[in-house]
Amino acid sequence: MTINHQASLEADKPKFSDLLAHPEVRQRWEKVKKYFFLRESTYDMSNRCNLRCDGCYYYEGEKQFAVENNQVEAWRGLMRSEKERGITYVVLAGAEPSLVPDLLEVCFQEIPLGSIATNGFKKIPDSVGYKIHISVWGNDETSLQVRKARNLLTKQIENYRDDPRSVFVYTFTRGNIEEVSEVAERLVSENCKLTFNVFSSPIGYAGPLRHDEESLPRARSAMIELLEKYPQHVLFSVYNAVAHTHKGSLHDLYTCLYPRQNRSQDIGLGRSFRQYRTDLKWDRSVACCVPDTDCADCRHYASGSAVVTARLFRHAANLDTFKAWLDYVDTYLAVWVMGYQKGENLCPVPINPPQA
Repeated sequence: MTINHQASLEADKPKFSDLLAHPEVRQRWEKVKKYFFLRESTYDMSNRCNLRCDGCYYYEGEKQFAVENNQVEAWRGLMRSEKERGITYVVLAGAEPSLVPDLLEVCFQEIPLGSIATNGFKKIPDSVGYKIHISVWGNDETSLQVRKARNLLTKQIENYRDDPRSVFVYTFTRGNIEEVSEVAERLVSENCKLTFNVFSSPIGYAGPLRHDEESLPRARSAMIELLEKYPQHVLFSVYNAVAHTHKGSLHDLYTCLYPRQNRSQDIGLGRSFRQYRTDLKWDRSVACCVPDTDCADCRHYASGSAVVTARLFRHAANLDTFKAWLDYVDTYLAVWVMGYQKGENLCPVPINPPQA
């Protein structure tokens, strides 16, 4: 007799209403589902930068050669057309977006939900009310070595201490795992919020920042330890740590939905997502939240914010994985949306990512 394993799995899968019968689960579900209207695209604001970092994503591929369009009204027109086609959330990146504050201002005026990825060396005006993600790649000594910037963490803290827009994003590389405790202690002492990223190699990069099978578990342990130590300041969950330090990439685990890996234009990111260059043009064949990343090594926090959260039904297979998914979405919203407050994590133990 042939056993239909798929039918058996479906029979064991709980009803969604059964998952929501748990009060804490229903409460978290009601909290996060209010933000399911978010539809993102990303925009390179400038092809210039005041730093030059090893392993930089921007200075790979063709996007770095796009001519800058610095016309405020051209950007206003783009934002209005984006809003018309359903975009509700913008991610402004670069090279370095803080170098064009007038363009950031007009984007905020037209689409008020969004975030800016910055190195934090130059403060973005308070009038731009987006979340601001400040990239941290280690302590000041490491920043000097990797990013050619003296006292960078000190400067970042001076600019964004007590700023409700700011989230300090510590990017784990193969070589900076041990110093994260020192950096986190300093940020917490200054009342700064932080989250974690995992260095994901640009195409062709084989330098010392790239992770290996030994460094990823160490990074995971460090993440969870700091999450437990500073729960009021670290915007993260155990499942975030699992998903982003797994030996498999995000594409391996969840199948990436960004156009670069997804040919479908029927629904979701395949239809709506665009990655605009500084000349206000885009190319679907390479459109990705972090263009020119090696997909086989992608563990980037920005990618996961869409790729993992899109896999709701896969995570609804049982109560523990659904709680872990809710933790992940709760973390993502706290990191990316102004005014959203992170709740207590529902799943405190590591859960393996569910297979398709």
